[in-house]
Amino acid sequence: MARNDNLRGKSQDRRPTPPPPKQKSWWRRLLRGLFVWGFAAALLAVIVVGSAVFMAAQSLPSFENLKSSQTAQTIVVRARDGTELVALGPSYGKWLPYGQIPGVMKDAMVSVEDRRFRSHIGVDPIGVVRSLMVRVESGYWRQGGSTITQQLARNIFLNNNRTFGRKLREAVLALALETKFSKNQILELYLNKVYFGGGAYGVDAASRKFFGHPGTQLTLPEAAVIAGLVKAPSRYSPTADVEAARDRARVVLDVLANNGTITRDEAQAADLGSIRIAKEKGQNSVHYFTDWALPQLDLLLNETEEPIEVWTTLDIGMQRAATAAIQGSVPKGAQAALVSLDRDGAVLAMVGGTDYVTSNYNRATNAVRQPGSAWKLFVYLAALEAGYKPEDKVVDEPVTIDGWSPRNSGGTYAGQIDVRSAFAYSKNTVAAQLGNEVGFSAVAAMARRFGISTPINTLPSMVLGTSDVRLIDLTRAFAAVSAKGTSVEPYGIVRITNSEGKVLYKHPDSRGQLLVPQYVAAGITDLLQSAVATGTGRAAQIGRPVAGKTGTTSSNKDGWFVGFSSGITTGVWMGRDDARAVPGLQGGTAPARAFAAYMRFAVARRPVEQFDTELKLPDWQLEPDDEVMLGNPDDYYMVDEDGNMIPSDRSRTEDQPPEDPDAVDRNRPPADNGGLIPVDPPPAANDDFLNRATGKAGRPG
Repeated sequence: MARNDNLRGKSQDRRPTPPPPKQKSWWRRLLRGLFVWGFAAALLAVIVVGSAVFMAAQSLPSFENLKSSQTAQTIVVRARDGTELVALGPSYGKWLPYGQIPGVMKDAMVSVEDRRFRSHIGVDPIGVVRSLMVRVESGYWRQGGSTITQQLARNIFLNNNRTFGRKLREAVLALALETKFSKNQILELYLNKVYFGGGAYGVDAASRKFFGHPGTQLTLPEAAVIAGLVKAPSRYSPTADVEAARDRARVVLDVLANNGTITRDEAQAADLGSIRIAKEKGQNSVHYFTDWALPQLDLLLNETEEPIEVWTTLDIGMQRAATAAIQGSVPKGAQAALVSLDRDGAVLAMVGGTDYVTSNYNRATNAVRQPGSAWKLFVYLAALEAGYKPEDKVVDEPVTIDGWSPRNSGGTYAGQIDVRSAFAYSKNTVAAQLGNEVGFSAVAAMARRFGISTPINTLPSMVLGTSDVRLIDLTRAFAAVSAKGTSVEPYGIVRITNSEGKVLYKHPDSRGQLLVPQYVAAGITDLLQSAVATGTGRAAQIGRPVAGKTGTTSSNKDGWFVGFSSGITTGVWMGRDDARAVPGLQGGTAPARAFAAYMRFAVARRPVEQFDTELKLPDWQLEPDDEVMLGNPDDYYMVDEDGNMIPSDRSRTEDQPPEDPDAVDRNRPPADNGGLIPVDPPPAANDDFLNRATGKAGRPG
């Protein structure tokens, strides 16, 4: 027995020892740590946000105080004599309690702007996620995730800056609003404060402005129009574009039907064509000018919400005269535009169409149309700069350039005539020859130099005005000629003051840049004066010196006249918006007559000014023609292959041969200079500057 016990004990001692417990893998520990720390961070964030929301809710004004608060800025726009042109600012209409706001209006706004308004807590996580997904898919922000409550917080307390900090404050304030006020109170505040365009804040103001009746009487189609305005008030404004407003309203009706707020039959029965837009009072041509000038406030002023007064360049009397001249001259079925600039670029009058109420599209500043022969201003400027003079002889005869054969207006050719006559009678063949000689790129460069901002082609036909231009740009170019070749920058705002009279901005006094030599400006003025005195612009005569140019495009689609007298430059365009022909329209007919009718009033109180057309040519240009076309060698500065300037040997006389045979070629202008005559070259740079510019400074000689 003992033996067996011993054996049993030995067998028990031989049992294998259990393995130590396995340690958890590192990634499980990492996940557990992340979960713990994430939970702690989330808890901390909830505490911080909750504290911020609690403090924000405690500091919010009462519902009654929010009802009475106004946040929009007041802007008074004045003419140059102080007359009030227009007052822009908030129009709140009558405050509508929640129960008086039509149900279709409340339903339309909630469906379009925030369909989960009744269920979220002020911030809609689903909307935020959807916005992020669209951002990832499209590469840019196409949808906003802001709820009605967030929009209300932004409208009352914040601005529209797209920053993360502003969005965070907006979310906190939205949560605070939801904490303090009911859903009905929030919707009431929103519908009475949201901006609908045209200065209208709130449903009642929008209803009165667009439909001429109180907001309590809104129908379903009208409510759909108003609800669609919040997304883009200016784009969908029914007073600006009725069809755009109706198209947007159809989208709103579809959303209402898809959400089940109304039936599909009700959506289809809503007759958007029956909507009658109220005619705005006091809408006249002045608004073409204010629509152009006021957007510049964003560039001229820092962000401010205080009331301001904007003093402009507009002359009330000239504006009335311009409107009357356009309406009294424009052919039936056509549109027209006029821009008038003072000698410093101040806009004295601006008419962008025949009727602002019918169409607020500003054809004076936005429309691009072919200028026809008015473009020849740049052709002849380039030719004069290249050495031509008004009395030089040219030949009016059939020509073909790269397969293009221009024709004169009457189909006849005058043979040998002078440059002055060719311009006055707008000879197309001569313009084509001059453009071909100086180079079409030189003509394009001249147009760009004088302020044409639209694309310019360099095909041969460009000399006849086949590149689209804006009326204000072409008028600016003629104003530069009137200023003796000095650039002119159109402007409309003289100064901006606050309600206490403190000057917040003043237009700087600046001298323009010299664009062409004085003799070139004198030469083109000579040509422009001849065009009015004896040429195609005779209808623009006003009993004092006038210089200008007509323009007519093919099939009488566009008619232009641009000219100047006594320091005032005025441009007139007429044509149809659909670019169809206007029977009988030519630059020398209705546009020239409108120019004359306006200018007789505009210059009536100004002294008569004679034009400076004397060609004060540089002495060296008064040499035989073959030497003129080479230019003055002393006016050219040549550089070698390393960029070093090669000075001309001005001390050497013609009798002394050059030390280096190649010196003659280096000092002579390039053969392909196109006949351009440089005048008043800049002073030569010194050696130190050249060494720095070429990187040789500090290098051993």
